[in-house]
Amino acid sequence: MTVGMLASIIVILLLLQLAILALVGLYRRKIEYREVNACANDSPAAPAPQRTASSGTGEPSAQATCWEGFRDFRVQRRVVEDRKGSICSFYLAPVDGRPLPGFMPGQFLTFRLTIEDPLTGQPKMLTRCYSLSDSPRSDCYRVSIKRVPSPAGQPGVPPGLSSSHFHDQVQQGSILRVKAPSGHFHLMEDEPLPIVLVGGGIGITPMLSIVNSLLERGSQRQIWLYYGVRNGSEAIMQEHLRTLDRRHENFHLHLCYSNPGEDERAFVDYQHKGRVDIPLLRNTLQLMRYKFYVCGPRPMMESLVPGLEAWGVDARDIYYESFGPASLFGQQKPKPGKTMKSVAVNFRRSGKRIGWSPNAGSLLELAEENGIAVESGCRAGSCGGCQTLLESGEVEYLQQPDAEIESGHCLLCISTPKGDITLAA
Repeated sequence: MTVGMLASIIVILLLLQLAILALVGLYRRKIEYREVNACANDSPAAPAPQRTASSGTGEPSAQATCWEGFRDFRVQRRVVEDRKGSICSFYLAPVDGRPLPGFMPGQFLTFRLTIEDPLTGQPKMLTRCYSLSDSPRSDCYRVSIKRVPSPAGQPGVPPGLSSSHFHDQVQQGSILRVKAPSGHFHLMEDEPLPIVLVGGGIGITPMLSIVNSLLERGSQRQIWLYYGVRNGSEAIMQEHLRTLDRRHENFHLHLCYSNPGEDERAFVDYQHKGRVDIPLLRNTLQLMRYKFYVCGPRPMMESLVPGLEAWGVDARDIYYESFGPASLFGQQKPKPGKTMKSVAVNFRRSGKRIGWSPNAGSLLELAEENGIAVESGCRAGSCGGCQTLLESGEVEYLQQPDAEIESGHCLLCISTPKGDITLAA
């Protein structure tokens, strides 16, 4: 065997070895999240969160405590955030001047509003919840509220009562009744894993709170933010987000326009054309374990949340909040040993008797689906706005309620009937 032949054999063997290594690498990559999750379980706990102010001042007081019931807040200022004028931020300071407690980024405020009923012209009380859109501070809270128009193709249906009230009636100096921050959807500090935030439309508001809170306190966690809107006319605080993207190496901004304007340029005004979906996440995220936070309209949630699970993301790493008329946990699965037997729900004032089965969702969804007018706010058992007198029967809860429940009442948004029941609604 000549030296040349030996050298050729060595080269061939080296190439084969490289090819085998490449194939092994591809195989390992296909394992994706399931193996990554198993490896990440031993991650050390994150340090306790530190609160910092959104503007460098007004750090939340460690002595301030949450208050019971509703507290008077004055609107310090209001700022129109988008070019269409459909989203407005309200800065709220307590009338009593006492420091505000901190909150977990992603939580919301509950408002009790007195408005004029468009049908009767009489005063009407509403309870509504809006996400906090900035990091915690001791002097004021910020909420950013989108005006809800009449449904497309239904001009006879009135626009959103509470959002219209905020946009048309609430001005600088207005007094609002506000409950302390609450809500199950918030930043989890138990593990220092990288996080992926997906905000669709006005669902960006809790993500702004999370991003501002993490970056202002100097967190080194890797943060990916995917913000989906139709185009730049509907986006809010883009320059603020772009500035954060330039200043912080651990913050990665992805603006996604589903229908860009003719004057809007790809990779300048936005990064991706189309909606935020699983293929986009797969193509832009590195292979590692993440915590996913998703908030947006119902169609986006119904696509993304199951899509993440199908991708292999562990359910414990997915946190979501849905904006819209139905919750994602509404499709209740029957417990082992239980049948899909329908039970009767009697709505006394409405004069309706309706069959309920687990695929009907919560009692609130059942009422809305059948045209029964009931109050609702957070849709998560926190505000108490849907509390209704339970005249007979028993209910069970899909999750532990946060709101205080009066004796003999139930929260429609997170409850289902154990058997035949009668509600006062």
